[in-house]
Amino acid sequence: MKVKPLGDRVIIQPSQELEKTKGGILLPDTAKEKPQQGKIIAVGAGKKTDDGKIVPMNVKEGDTVLYGKYSGTNITIDGEEYLIVREDEIVAIVG
Repeated sequence: MKVKPLGDRVIIQPSQELEKTKGGILLPDTAKEKPQQGKIIAVGAGKKTDDGKIVPMNVKEGDTVLYGKYSGTNITIDGEEYLIVREDEIVAIVG
């Protein structure tokens, strides 16, 4: 990965969105809902406290996580879509 997140940020690769409904109806890109689950690709060092200590991250590379619907910042690296979020925007680790 060419990008390393800083502080308490992580880079997430969102899960693939469903292309069709259970009834077999194909969805156009504009009707697809933004995924709220993904795999962590890169992790920052952790949050820095006021006295200069680093609080280690609770998540690690490879974890599958759930995050808020409108969380983070979308970025594109080598044609792939990723999301940069703060650790506190992650609501759960799956598995």
